Amino acid sequence: MTDTLALDRKHTALMIMDFQKAIVPQGIEKHPNLLDKTAAVLAAARAAGLPIIYIVVSFREGYPEVSPRNLSFSTIRASGRLLAGSPETEVHPQVGPHPGDIVLAKHRVSAFSTTPLETILRAQDITSLILCGIATSGVVLSTVRDAADRDYNLVVVEDCCADRDDEVHRVLTQKVFPRQAHVVSAQAVIEEIQ
Repeated sequence: MTDTLALDRKHTALMIMDFQKAIVPQGIEKHPNLLDKTAAVLAAARAAGLPIIYIVVSFREGYPEVSPRNLSFSTIRASGRLLAGSPETEVHPQVGPHPGDIVLAKHRVSAFSTTPLETILRAQDITSLILCGIATSGVVLSTVRDAADRDYNLVVVEDCCADRDDEVHRVLTQKVFPRQAHVVSAQAVIEEIQ
């Protein structure tokens, strides 16, 4: 993990990605402190006045967004899960949104795909993103790649990300993400933005 950050609060947003009631149990299974650490980062970001952006995955009735060629989302379609407005798509209350926070629904893996995220970030002159998400190999990986290609300064909060596969999480946070992002602990982010 890299230790030095140079975040300009005026141009930094915190992103809480896929921390939904249906997904959080998969994350805390192997990362029991995930919610507590993410809540601490969220509280520090709120105190610092950073914009908070939530990304949730959800689909319309009948799943018109899901192609039968999409292997992972076809599985969700077959299960009948993650329909917009269902309780399982709500953000876990321990890290839930407050009035004024931005909540964007996506229909693919990356936070940028199928959302107006880029427009919102540009409108608010955001150039740095602090990322927390489930799963490390899903939304976090896809968003890091996408955001890096769009020239954002990226901070991945390693202990506010989770994956079912510990080895995949380790390889991504220690070997892959550092090529495009600062990978730090929740405590390092809190100290930086206080």
